[in-house]
Amino acid sequence: MDEAILAASNKHPKPDGKVFQYGTAGFRMKANLLDSVVFRVGLIAALRSRKLGGQTIGIMITASHNPPEDNGVKLVDPMGDMLESSWEQYSTELANAANEDLVKVYRKLEQDLRIDPATPAKAIFARDTRASGPALVKALVNALKESGTEYTDYGLLTTPQLHYLTRCTNTEGTPQSYGEVSEKGYYEKLSEAFVRAMDGKTTKGALTVDCANGVGGPKLKELLKYLPTTVDGGLQINVINDDVLNPDSLNSECGADFVKTKQRSPPSSKAASNDRCCSLDGDADRIIFYFNDPEHGFRLLDGDKIATLAATFIGDLTRAARLSDELRIGVVQTAYANGASTNYVEKTLGFPVVCTPTGVKWLHHAATKFDVGVYFEANGHGTVVFSPQALKAFYTTKPESPAQATALNTLQALSELINQTVGDALSDMLLVETILAHKVWTPREWDTTYIDLPNRLVRVEVNDRNIFKTTNAERKLVEPHGTQQQLDSLVAKFKDGRSFARASGTEDAVRVYAEAATRSEADDLARQVAALVRQEGSIHM
Repeated sequence: MDEAILAASNKHPKPDGKVFQYGTAGFRMKANLLDSVVFRVGLIAALRSRKLGGQTIGIMITASHNPPEDNGVKLVDPMGDMLESSWEQYSTELANAANEDLVKVYRKLEQDLRIDPATPAKAIFARDTRASGPALVKALVNALKESGTEYTDYGLLTTPQLHYLTRCTNTEGTPQSYGEVSEKGYYEKLSEAFVRAMDGKTTKGALTVDCANGVGGPKLKELLKYLPTTVDGGLQINVINDDVLNPDSLNSECGADFVKTKQRSPPSSKAASNDRCCSLDGDADRIIFYFNDPEHGFRLLDGDKIATLAATFIGDLTRAARLSDELRIGVVQTAYANGASTNYVEKTLGFPVVCTPTGVKWLHHAATKFDVGVYFEANGHGTVVFSPQALKAFYTTKPESPAQATALNTLQALSELINQTVGDALSDMLLVETILAHKVWTPREWDTTYIDLPNRLVRVEVNDRNIFKTTNAERKLVEPHGTQQQLDSLVAKFKDGRSFARASGTEDAVRVYAEAATRSEADDLARQVAALVRQEGSIHM
């Protein structure tokens, strides 16, 4: 087998001088640099599966909201979770091994981790719509074959669908079964839960969905086949930006990242004032809502707004179900969360807020500490997770009134509608539509629950992102030394000012976030902090 692995690896040689790092979103970069990385990820999947006694590992080839020329690859653990963090280092080590040392490093990992090479290995994988996907799949398949891994190719899927299928595969035939192991099973689970959660309620008007010209377009259209038609009180959805035939259109002037960063509608959107709109990202794991207000113009309903909406609704349901005393609800945020949203959750809703470093793996882990853990990054990536105790309460509590019975039924339906493995734009879209229907809210009424502080997010390219080190859930810089003090001095000049800088998890760039009392002040603060970061980056080359 070693000779076969080496021979196959030589078809996918590591580029000279290139250093790879498994980050928040796995490996992500220009697609023409990924061939060797994807091959080696296949080997890591084999090791991970064998370490876990032959459980199935998921592999997703995608670069999410990145431009079309990029691609990436990440691993999914058996329960649909992100890869266990200790394995990020093993993945990085193997990805950076010299071509001639690859088998030696692979076998050393196998030995150090006490993995029995005779244990069967299993994997499933999928990709998004990028033109580079098929070639990278070939590299992955070569690694899976030569490492003796049994695999299933699911073709084109959204990232959340791959997470769903990974969990379904590993729980099939057990009491923890998560659903049917098929794409059809995914659509059936969501549609059945949506109908039950809506409980005869209807939404008002159409929802315009911008699919970022990514894989979410065809998958949303497929999902709609399983949902009730508008005649039956179902959704009225207008799909835009669903061109998957032109690779260069992916995430171009559209998508969740465009809307969040530019804080305006995609140019292609023709929605009328007050119409509900949302944008997915390229692999459909993020969603951002927005609308155009006749008085105030563009209004953004981002991950913070989705989190507070979900927490409000589920909190109301647990009270109606008489479960609020026994279930602990919490909201998990990152430093990117708007200060107004944190204040709203703590002061108005009365729920605790936990702040974690950026990255779903950190938020998801923190959310599992609650009976109902609501987490959404401001960029629209998030979900709700329910503890075994919460699920047991939803299904075993004997209702003593019609109102309690209705609340329990809705909670049961939500636990099926929400994709608890990872943030899922299609699932989250249906969740928001359900809540707005129950509350009989327009997007404007949702928007006025609290008013965001004006904010700005800026990307600053640097030569080495690793010189920027943070603490306190990424809200304070500890290196370069003295930079945080300079940043604090800038913030002190602005009313309601807050700003931080953190290194990107996927590229040599630093993200600068700033908020202040007015739009112009937020923009000004962001510019000044970005200039500081640029200066420090050049000094420490």
